[in-house]
Amino acid sequence: MMSEPAFNKIRPYNSEEIQEAIPRIIADPQFKSLMNYLYPVEIHESILENLLKVKDVSEFQQVLTLPAIEGIIANTAEGLTSSGFENLSKDEHYVFVANHRDITLDSSILGTLLFQHGMAPSQITWGNNLMVSQLIVDLGKSNQMITVFREGTPKEMLINSQKLSAYIRKVVTEDNKTVWIAQRRGRAKDGFDQTEVGILKMLSLSRRADVKSGLMDLNIVPVSASYELEPCGGMKVREIYQSQSENYVKDKDEDFKSILGGVTIPKGRIHFSIGKPINADIQNIDDSINKNEMVERIAKVIDKQIYQNYYLWPTNYLAYDLLEQSNRFADHYDQKTKDQLDERLTLAFQAVEAESDEIKKLFYKRYANPVYNKLAVGG
Repeated sequence: MMSEPAFNKIRPYNSEEIQEAIPRIIADPQFKSLMNYLYPVEIHESILENLLKVKDVSEFQQVLTLPAIEGIIANTAEGLTSSGFENLSKDEHYVFVANHRDITLDSSILGTLLFQHGMAPSQITWGNNLMVSQLIVDLGKSNQMITVFREGTPKEMLINSQKLSAYIRKVVTEDNKTVWIAQRRGRAKDGFDQTEVGILKMLSLSRRADVKSGLMDLNIVPVSASYELEPCGGMKVREIYQSQSENYVKDKDEDFKSILGGVTIPKGRIHFSIGKPINADIQNIDDSINKNEMVERIAKVIDKQIYQNYYLWPTNYLAYDLLEQSNRFADHYDQKTKDQLDERLTLAFQAVEAESDEIKKLFYKRYANPVYNKLAVGG
């Protein structure tokens, strides 16, 4: 296992660093704007007073983060529900491998739900490309953000992956804490959630001799996030559409716009499903297969649970029927659903700055793919 200093660039802030970050956070002009959006004006003073008294991550999250997420849900969602927490034990520690729909909310909502169920919020992996300002860095690292460095030479990227793998293993097996990681790099822009084998290979780097037991040590649990209205859906359609027709290059501030959009855009209803630990499934995989086959099978185990545990909304069923030109799920939606989807389609056209049947199809697929995937595994 690597030494503690080897993790300094990727680990979250410790208690001392959180206390050093708080004055920077409060002094940042953008933080005032966030305060105005997230909290009622009458409690601003008490939040700031309590924030200056914070000593560690638990206090930071209880004073600032958890009320913020609750505020975002109250302002932009029509309810948050969850299922599957009976699959977890407060005495166990996990790596949550989750589908990825929103840059900040997926992990933040899970953290809020864990807290509500008497468990500590997990550490979360974030790409360094999202660190667009000192405020984002301070808020992220004070909220247990693990930095994932995505650029560099092949050698540098291998070293970064080894370091990340070793750190995650240390957090779970030595520090007795949990970690959230997306099943793939970046959000699923097309709504088709699929675990990248590279994520599992990275996790296994810190236990090269035995991939199977190495991944079992991490106690992997799949998590399904289901949004009735896709966060930043128009921006995602725009990215897919432009990627198909030209060499797509992100705007300089596109990641920040996605973070902001996820926080402010209405999302309808939200449901998070916690799957079952997959160690029993991993144990049943044939030991004689090679590493690549092993991680591919484990990826399929994760995907199957994510698909089975989708909470399908009326918008998902309607998009499926529109693509299939059928009435198969007509009992699951109504005129309100049609109006919701039409409104979001108009926003997608505006984001792309064009209208076409191709764009419409890309938009509907975002919502329909969870239905296709759930049907494929008999869900």
